[in-house]
Amino acid sequence: MTVRSARDSRLLDAVEALPTQAFSGPVYRVVRDGRDPIQCSAVGGRWDDRSFDVLYTSTRADGALAEMYFHLSRGQPVIPSQVRYRLFELRANLSACARIESHDELVALGLKAGTFGQLSYTEREQEYPRTQEIAEAAHFHGRDGLWVPSARSEHPNVVVFCDTAGPDAREAVLDRGIIDWDGWRSQPLGL
Repeated sequence: MTVRSARDSRLLDAVEALPTQAFSGPVYRVVRDGRDPIQCSAVGGRWDDRSFDVLYTSTRADGALAEMYFHLSRGQPVIPSQVRYRLFELRANLSACARIESHDELVALGLKAGTFGQLSYTEREQEYPRTQEIAEAAHFHGRDGLWVPSARSEHPNVVVFCDTAGPDAREAVLDRGIIDWDGWRSQPLGL
């Protein structure tokens, strides 16, 4: 059994005060070839502390590609050629999505601005705890997702809280195919 430390009451109040609104629209996700693009998980990423399942998406295709490219290329001079990734257009339908519009709002919630998106996955302990606490507080308040700034692009991300949102909150719309990383780097999609 996992023992959770006490929640930060000031953070709970601040997250509860965040604007909350419905979101219904296209989002994009990059997944390893063969993986279900709407499969949720609790991997301990930037916006999940492993206590609930999430689905990481971006509001634009280039945002989703930038996120995955960073993780694949970090610490490696060449992206592994044997592993293939696909870009999917999904539709997200959220009724109570907490919105964090800017990096300044993240800083107001206690995030250290200098580390956001700058650290490798192996250094995540220096950045992720606060973003995970923010997401967990939103989940605690019954929000079904987060609209948050991307650490990798100018396009916001939408993080779906799968249990709160329910299975009808996400659907695959279009498989845009295998990603040509070299081609994308030289000419972003603009989507």
